[in-house]
Amino acid sequence: MTTCEHGSAQVFTELSDCGMELTIRVAGSFDFSLHPDFQRAYQNFSPSPKCYSVDLSETSYLDSAALGMLLLLRDHCYGDGSRAEAQRVELVNPRPHVANILAASNFDRIFTIR
Repeated sequence: MTTCEHGSAQVFTELSDCGMELTIRVAGSFDFSLHPDFQRAYQNFSPSPKCYSVDLSETSYLDSAALGMLLLLRDHCYGDGSRAEAQRVELVNPRPHVANILAASNFDRIFTIR
């Protein structure tokens, strides 16, 4: 498990034993200040995981910059479009107010949210 901390917010990563699933957990405020930490959390894996889960169970705040970072993760998984199979991105365990922001932003149409 890797931890990056910025102020009161933290980004934790955990790669499954088989290397096929990466869980990124954001604790605290998910905002622009976490951009470099969040980006580092999913880059430079070889081979790339097949599933990326962003655990929002400890996310107390989510702003438009965080929504943009989630879209960048999605773009990273789709790459340049030449991959035969894109990796899956899921948003899991959002608190009710975070789930409302995701729904109002139509992210339930872009991501699997569970």
